[in-house]
Amino acid sequence: MLNLDARHQPLVSLLTEQLEQVAIIFERQLASDMSAVNNLCMHVEQYRGKMLRPSLVLLSGMAAAGDVGDGATLTEKHRIVAAVVEMIHMATLVHDDVLDESQVRRRGATVNHLWGNETAVMLGDYLISNSFHLCSTVGDPSINLALGAVTNTLCEGELVQLHHRNNYSIDRDMYMEIVGRKTASLIGECCRLGGFVSGASDEACAALSRFGSGLGVAFQIQDDLLDLVGDPAVLGKPLGQDLEKGKLTLPVIDHLAQASALERGETLNIVMRGDAASLRARLVESGAVARTIDSALELVAQAKTELPRLPDGPARDLLAAMADNVVSRDR
Repeated sequence: MLNLDARHQPLVSLLTEQLEQVAIIFERQLASDMSAVNNLCMHVEQYRGKMLRPSLVLLSGMAAAGDVGDGATLTEKHRIVAAVVEMIHMATLVHDDVLDESQVRRRGATVNHLWGNETAVMLGDYLISNSFHLCSTVGDPSINLALGAVTNTLCEGELVQLHHRNNYSIDRDMYMEIVGRKTASLIGECCRLGGFVSGASDEACAALSRFGSGLGVAFQIQDDLLDLVGDPAVLGKPLGQDLEKGKLTLPVIDHLAQASALERGETLNIVMRGDAASLRARLVESGAVARTIDSALELVAQAKTELPRLPDGPARDLLAAMADNVVSRDR
């Protein structure tokens, strides 16, 4: 999951055990008496990758409570919330694959490719409805309200991004607004809810929210960068999907903002042709890739300034390590 030194390994082992319990809650909630539904849910479970969002719920809960590293402060409530946020995330992935007409995710065929868009849309809806049904079992309406608001926000981000497809004038501010809504809003809430469930102060919860939001924007920037310059064998999906769908991401936006009129015209021609290899070479040569990495690193550094507001301990240290890994990862 992470590039870590030996001192983090005991907590990583504990986190792995906790995530296994989260997976059981996830699977139990989605279980149906209809085999066709169960088969679809079993397939979508393959979408689970880094389990970033449930990990952040658990680690934020431990960090806010000053856990010594044995997980004693974690409760079933933490694990249920962790399963809920992963279910919401899975729903967005299933729907994203429909919007992007994707055929492959994590080296496997997408639901829409195997069973069609109608099934994929309904499965995404099934995941969303189950997430809020599961959340209701916690017995705290404020958590439902918070996640409902975040789900609204991430849908708004996706709608705005769809609105700006093939808009070659989109600027950095609009890009940041979109990723702040469609990605960072949920990640920020994962961190805040972890602290909230642990009974942390409003100040600590706000710090966790800011940490997660900064982390979320950096995470999406790196995702977008990998779509242009990553290794498809490592990513488990083809490159250039954003380009194919007319979505300008930060490396391209940065390059166009810095380019001369002639260079801008040449780059836009490459973008409109969908020539991913030529665009990749131009972005690297112009320094846009390096500047994008610097932007993500700055966001991570700023996010980490929030962590000293939490009690010192192994969970806080692992949150910092996870933040660093956001930009160094290759998938």
